Amino acid sequence: MGCMAISPAARVVRALVLVAAACPVLGYVPNGGAEHRRSHGAARTYIVLVEPPPAAHLQHADDEAAHRFWHESFMQDSGGGGAPRRIRHSYRSVLSGFAARLTDAELAAVSRKPGFVRAFPERRFQLMTTRTPAFLGLEPDQGVWNETSYGEGAIIGFLDTGIDEKHPSFRDEGMPPPPAKWKGGCQPPVRCNNKLIGAASFVGDNTIADDVGHGTHTTGTAAGRFVEGASAFGLGAGGGTAAGMAPGAHLAVYKVCDAQGCFESDLLAGMDAAVRDGVDVLSVSLGGVSTPLDKDPIAIGAFAAMSKGVLVVCAGGNSGPLPSTLSNEAPWMLTVAAGSVDRSFRATVRLGDGEMFEGESLTQDKHFSSMVYPLYYSQGMNYCDFFDVNITGMMVVCDTETPVPPMSSIQAVREAGGVGIVFINEPDFGYTIVLEKYYDLPMSQVTAVDGNKIMGYAMKGSSTSNHTATIVFNSTVVGVKPAPIVAAFSSRGPSVASPGVLKPDIMAPGLNILAAWPSEVPVAGPGSYSFNVISGTSMATPHVTGIVALVKKAHPDWSPSAIKSAIMTTSSAVDNDGHKIMDEEHREASFYAVGAGHVVPTRAVDPGLVYDLGVRDYAGYVCKLLGEAALKTIAGNASLTCTEIEPIGAAELNYPAILVPLRAEPFAVNRTVTNVGPAKSNYTAKIEAPKGLSIKVEPAELEFTEVKERKTFTVTVSAAGASAEQKLAEGTLSWVSHDHVVRSPILVDSSITLS
Repeated sequence: MGCMAISPAARVVRALVLVAAACPVLGYVPNGGAEHRRSHGAARTYIVLVEPPPAAHLQHADDEAAHRFWHESFMQDSGGGGAPRRIRHSYRSVLSGFAARLTDAELAAVSRKPGFVRAFPERRFQLMTTRTPAFLGLEPDQGVWNETSYGEGAIIGFLDTGIDEKHPSFRDEGMPPPPAKWKGGCQPPVRCNNKLIGAASFVGDNTIADDVGHGTHTTGTAAGRFVEGASAFGLGAGGGTAAGMAPGAHLAVYKVCDAQGCFESDLLAGMDAAVRDGVDVLSVSLGGVSTPLDKDPIAIGAFAAMSKGVLVVCAGGNSGPLPSTLSNEAPWMLTVAAGSVDRSFRATVRLGDGEMFEGESLTQDKHFSSMVYPLYYSQGMNYCDFFDVNITGMMVVCDTETPVPPMSSIQAVREAGGVGIVFINEPDFGYTIVLEKYYDLPMSQVTAVDGNKIMGYAMKGSSTSNHTATIVFNSTVVGVKPAPIVAAFSSRGPSVASPGVLKPDIMAPGLNILAAWPSEVPVAGPGSYSFNVISGTSMATPHVTGIVALVKKAHPDWSPSAIKSAIMTTSSAVDNDGHKIMDEEHREASFYAVGAGHVVPTRAVDPGLVYDLGVRDYAGYVCKLLGEAALKTIAGNASLTCTEIEPIGAAELNYPAILVPLRAEPFAVNRTVTNVGPAKSNYTAKIEAPKGLSIKVEPAELEFTEVKERKTFTVTVSAAGASAEQKLAEGTLSWVSHDHVVRSPILVDSSITLS
């Protein structure tokens, strides 16, 4: 069965950018994410954290009027002169505080008020399937979908650009009403149904209409209903059946972004409402530059969501393949990397000498393949900015400096009379080809390796008049190997904000994903489309969000950390060719690129064992990393203090992945697993370690007699046999029983200095 693909046109200038023709450009990647929204004069929007209102002021814990009155009291006599500035958002679920536009003088006055905690100038964040369900092993009427009733009853919240609620992916035929716990509703004129049960806008236009496309695409990927005959531009498994990961789940959409970007104060308002309304999981396909956890309002909001049982799934960022480029690094979040799927929109370049190179394109013309054309490539670098020769009727070879070919090059070739283009991939992007729908000029994008061979043919000999080529368009090819591979743009660890915690956590499909699209949002040229292909960790995130909903449906009493552990420890470390997952250069991918591995939903609902963590565990981690003041900021809970909570170092955090320093002396860490499989279960430790690395587990066997029984073990790592030049070493620990394999990555890094 066909599945669903993703991504608004991903335009990249060292970072992927969403482009909707005739619409403002919206960046997916956190580059430049530190911009602030300024108001009149020197005022800017601040997120102000304050202590909760005194209990005597509250009729009940969720007294909205009392919270807002308390927040407004900080604005009175704030030193700005004239009428007090208005509060933009008042928060009471994921943090205690408000957003307001303040001058420096007004902020100083607010900060002197009793109960003030901290203020942040808000940042602007960037927005970071007919094939993917089948690629991930999800099939109708059997397996996980059958066991979980397609996620029926689970509620997924989306912080995004809105939704096209009339899209067939969001119809509600046959769906039950929302669970009784649901407190949300739909902001007029939107009418809720049993699929879309919540919709609210927190941006200036005050509508949930998706004039960007990103929100419709991510929502469809996570939980779109089955849509027959789905395709984009005539591509996509011959018009297969589109579906999200949890097609039976309910949706609640909180519009916190528009074509200008995503501002933190709006994002927090959406998160605050979502947790209060009763969502089970939150999908956040957004990101900014790495920020210390106690200065990152999104991490702070996610901590509160986690404490109330809501797992926040976040995009890891689109600034790869450079190291230490991650967004959303808090250990209480589930951070997602992006990989490829086993589908290619094939556009094969055939040279006059018979050699063929497999490229890709969303602009396909099968009649084009019946002819051959003179091949033109300038002697030297050719970015197709302009032409000083006649290229009428020629196929042109163009270099690119960006992962997505620039529209200016396409226009230049069209205007000069070229009939087609072969774009050579940016070298740093290796085998990752990021596709975007262009106007109808036949084209193919090829890897840098293949591009060099095509250039060599085009420049061979003193005369190029006999050099010819054509493009053979093969529409959609599935079963491509190897897959997945890490997408070049996917951000990499090590984490800056959470040193000692392995990030990203998991990888999911994020390259050239086909999914729902608002027909009113132009893609390229004339006509409208209800599905589109786009790329980014924005696209990988909702795949995991939908899978979280399936696990939550199967295990409603599991904590966010238990669900996260289940997804990580059941992931796959190998591709569909049976080899270890590779990166964009077809080298073995590091755990800093893939996290625990590629998500496998069919296993995640039955992990056998989980590594569980609670609020106090994460609080202990914050105490050790950042101290008392940071805990007060992040937890917002007077009962949690570092004096009564034991600090927990990163290595001792009961995380499903293990990250330790590379050194000759033995380094020991403890982990505790909880039995969520059969009551009577026996597990044996299986270690995989490279040469020079010693990994020992004590005890080497775990025997369980009850469900929810906990067992603690010690992992001791030493790199006494490693070479002096070695910087990283990777191994795995798998607990193996008759029915389960519970796998954890072990990464040993010379740059880590944990105590």
